[in-house]
Amino acid sequence: MSINRRSKNITEGVARAPNRSMYYALGYEESDFKKPMIGVANGHSTITPCNSGLQKLADAAVAGIEAAGGNAQIFGTPTISDGMAMGTEGMKYSLVSREVIADCIETCVGGQWLDGVLVVGGCEKNMPGGMMGMLRANVPAIYVYGGTILPGRYKGQDLNIVSVFEAVGQFSAGNMSEEDFHQIERRAIPGSGSCGGMYTANTMSSAFEALGMSLPFSSTMANVEDEITAATTEAARVLVEAVKRDLKPRDIVTRRSIENAVAVVMATGGSTNAVLHFLAIAHAAQVEWTIDDFERMRKRIPVLCDLKPSGRYLAVDLHRAGGIPQVMKTLLAAGLLHGDCLTITGKTVAENLAALPETPRADQDVIRPIGQPMYASGHLAILKGNLSPEGCVAKITGLKNPVMTGPARVFNDEQSALAAIMAKQIKAGDVMVLRYLGPKGAPGMPEMLAPTSALIGQGLGESVGLVTDGRFSGGTWGMVVGHVAPEAHAGGAIALVHEGDTITIDAHTLTLHVHLSNEELTRRGAEWRAPPARYTRGVLAKFAHNASSASAGAVLDRFD
Repeated sequence: MSINRRSKNITEGVARAPNRSMYYALGYEESDFKKPMIGVANGHSTITPCNSGLQKLADAAVAGIEAAGGNAQIFGTPTISDGMAMGTEGMKYSLVSREVIADCIETCVGGQWLDGVLVVGGCEKNMPGGMMGMLRANVPAIYVYGGTILPGRYKGQDLNIVSVFEAVGQFSAGNMSEEDFHQIERRAIPGSGSCGGMYTANTMSSAFEALGMSLPFSSTMANVEDEITAATTEAARVLVEAVKRDLKPRDIVTRRSIENAVAVVMATGGSTNAVLHFLAIAHAAQVEWTIDDFERMRKRIPVLCDLKPSGRYLAVDLHRAGGIPQVMKTLLAAGLLHGDCLTITGKTVAENLAALPETPRADQDVIRPIGQPMYASGHLAILKGNLSPEGCVAKITGLKNPVMTGPARVFNDEQSALAAIMAKQIKAGDVMVLRYLGPKGAPGMPEMLAPTSALIGQGLGESVGLVTDGRFSGGTWGMVVGHVAPEAHAGGAIALVHEGDTITIDAHTLTLHVHLSNEELTRRGAEWRAPPARYTRGVLAKFAHNASSASAGAVLDRFD
């Protein structure tokens, strides 16, 4: 590329002089104006371990861009730590931050008229927010994941963030000593990097690699290891080449490449949040994709990886076993991946994977062969029924029997539900209903990791159901159903459930049903009144006012 976009669009003379003068103040020379201007969206912060190790990657990106003949312009994006905000009012800002990050990137790329953008992110919402911003701006772009965390250790066991939440339940049930509880709390997070299992951050990074928007092998590297810095430098070089070829995100992110990404989410046992985020990503890419497409994909794709939260291993173990490229090659060889999809490398998926074996190595058991999967079909089931006519998401791996019927225990907020669990008021066979926690109702659709982990810690993970219009952490497992739509605040059927009503969760028939007649639901609906908005000013009020249904990704710019 001989001249950047900005130079092409600046008129000569008076209008051009002040524009160039601002760049001279930054140390630019005359020759720099013929180089592409590449943004580096830097998610570094000391708010969370997920993002505390990103500055070295942003620095490597800047150096790599300049070495490849570009001019780097660095700007910041915010983050919210889900792990730190969990169970507090701060958790309502988590999904909101996805939109803020997307807006930041779109605004900076558009406002500075950048030729390309490299996004560096760590914590969960950094990734969908970054991808949405890249797709909206639609200039050549690449995603650099900040890397996963290494496991903590205590008494010979690997630890991660979910170990702490589950320890709360075990301690409250009298099944753990106070010393063990405090040691797990202190040792679970040993340094920088994103939460270590196939939770939402690693799910989305893996999916972005499969999508073609990150480099092969980059999605499961550890933040503290040297290879991730070298991979970032290479990502910068690849991006400058993409700018020269004018290879844009929407050339790469298509319906078929989203199918590849979702196939990897299913094969790795990834987070329920991938459903919400890929609905939003598809919307940003202007690709037709609905909640029913996830169920279509689930039926085709086996779970190949034995990963936490419902399995044994962490993302670093997956990396050592061959990483996402090996998972992809296994799927490709079985005809379950589109090998002709273009990637940011300029090569197709099949070309990127050409040197890899079609079957995983025999000296590891993190990735299973296609004929010996963990589960024959995917784990993220889309349920429908009179309790969720627009659909909801159930994570069904790790369950002996993904079917239950029981009495509803109804809570209008997370805190009262958690208090009931900790007070041992929830019994085997109950179906907890946590509502007014959707995109509009909470607002911000907070994650319910604290209640679900407390249930697991008390040994109730498979015997108590939990149904919510909120979300779950990627670290959640158990008899849980989230993203119920329409949500309670919009008058969905979940708002009409009474204490003691009978609810059935059935992942075999893909139904979520409250045992009430249509006439009774209609009668209750006529009596129901929407509660007042929790916030009337600021970012939470704006989110509540504009958010679409969870079944459409909870996006803010769906105006059709």
